[in-house]
Amino acid sequence: MAMDSQNRAADAAPRDAAQKFYFAAWRWHFYAGIFVIPFLIILAVTGLMMMFITQFDGRDGEKIAVEIQGDPLPVSRQAELALAEVPGQVVEWIGPKATDLATVFRIKTDAGQLMVALDPYSGDVIETWDRRAGWYDFADNIHSTLMIGDTGDRILEIAAGLSLVLVFTGLYLWWPRGNSMSVFVPNLRARGRALWKSLHAVVGFWMSGLLVVFLISGLSWAGVWGGMIVQPWSSFPAEKWDNVPLSDDIHASMNHGHQNDVPWALEQTPMPASGSDAGIDGIAQGVPIDIDALVQLGTSLGMQGRFRVAYPGGENGVWTLNRDSMSSDSTDPINDRTVHVDQYTGKILADVRYQDYSVMGKSMAIGIPLHMGLIGVWNFVLNLVFCLSVIFVCISGVVMWIKRRPKGEARLAPPPLPAEMPIWKGAVLIGLFTAMAFPLVGLTLLGVLALDLLIISNIPAMKRALS
Repeated sequence: MAMDSQNRAADAAPRDAAQKFYFAAWRWHFYAGIFVIPFLIILAVTGLMMMFITQFDGRDGEKIAVEIQGDPLPVSRQAELALAEVPGQVVEWIGPKATDLATVFRIKTDAGQLMVALDPYSGDVIETWDRRAGWYDFADNIHSTLMIGDTGDRILEIAAGLSLVLVFTGLYLWWPRGNSMSVFVPNLRARGRALWKSLHAVVGFWMSGLLVVFLISGLSWAGVWGGMIVQPWSSFPAEKWDNVPLSDDIHASMNHGHQNDVPWALEQTPMPASGSDAGIDGIAQGVPIDIDALVQLGTSLGMQGRFRVAYPGGENGVWTLNRDSMSSDSTDPINDRTVHVDQYTGKILADVRYQDYSVMGKSMAIGIPLHMGLIGVWNFVLNLVFCLSVIFVCISGVVMWIKRRPKGEARLAPPPLPAEMPIWKGAVLIGLFTAMAFPLVGLTLLGVLALDLLIISNIPAMKRALS
C-alpha cells in the first residue's frame, strides 16, 4: 500500500507541474491578447484595404487603361509632355505592364512629388495625383506607424512580438493530446461558449504558421528589430562591386514617404557613384545617355513588362533600373533585378539579382511581396482568407472572455494563476532570451512581470480588479 501511494504521488507530481504550466501559459495568452487584439484587427483591416487597392486600382497608376494606337511615342517625348502638364523635374519613369496601359512619370515639384499618367500613344495626360497621398497610403501609414511616427512603429513592433507569444502559447494550449482531433476540425455540434472555443482554436491553429511568417516579415520593417538588427546584418555587401566608386547615399535614399521603392536587402547598401571609368559595357558608345537609351537597355537586359528607371540625383548620381515584385512590377520575386548605370559613360556599375542576396535577403525578397499579396491571384486569395481569419480569431477571443467573465463584477477575470509556480525562473530566462532576440518585446515582458510582482500583487484593489 505504501508503495502504491508513492507511485501515485510520483505520477501526480508531473501532472500537477504540467497543469500549473498550462494555467501559466493560458494566463500569458490572455494578457498578450488584451494588448494585441486591437492592433491585429487594425493590421488586418488596413492590410485588406491595401491589397484591394493594389489588386483593382493600382498603387502607382498601373491599372489605368489606354487604347492601342500604332506605336508608342519615344519615352523622352512622353516625359516632355508630362513636364508640360506638371512643370518640375522628372525623377522616375514607370513602364506599363502591358501595351494597353498608361505610362507613369514621377515628377519632383516645389509642392512635392506628383505622379502623371500619360497615354503613350497620343501623349495625352490622363491623370495627375500627389504621390503617397491616396487611400493606399492612408492605410499604409496606419499599418506601419498608426499615423504617429516612430512611437506608432515601436507600439506595433511590441504588438507583433507579443503576437508571437500569443501564437506559441495558443499552440501549446490547444496542441492535440492523446487521440483528440479537436484542433483540426471544429465541433459544430457544440453550443454557446464551447462552440466559440472550438472555432477559435481550429481557425487559430490553421492560420498560426502563416501568422508567424507575416509577423516576422512585418517585424523586419520595424525600426528596432528590423532597421537596427536584421537589415544591417543581411544587407547586400557593396564590396561585391569591384572597383566601383561609392556615394555617401544609401539605397534607402531612393524611397519616398513610408512606402519602400527599392529591394529590402539593398536599402542599407551604399549607392555607386558616376564619374569614373569603372563598370562594364552598357549603353553603346555614341548613343545619347538619356531615358530612351536606359529604357532600351532595360529591355535588352530582359526586363520585360513593367520596370522602373530612376533618374540620376545630382552630379554623382546614377541611372537606376529596377524591377521589383515588392513594388508590384512582377509576380515573381526570383526575377527581381537592380541595375545602376553611370550617367556619363553609360557603363553598368552594378547589377544585383535575387541570386546575389544573402539567405535573409532572399527570404525577405519572397516574404515581403507574399506579405503584401503581390505574388499572383492565389496570393491575394490566401491573404484575403488569412486577414479575415485574424479578425475572426480576435473577435472570438473577446466573445469567449465575455462569456467566461462573471456577470455583474467589475473584474478583468484572467485565467487563474497557480498558487505555486516553481518554474518562474524559466519564465524569467525566456523573457531575457526574448529581450535579446526582440528587444522591445522582451523588455515589455520583463516590465509586465516586474509590475505584477512588485506593484499589482501588493495593492489589494488592483489585485482584485485584475483577478
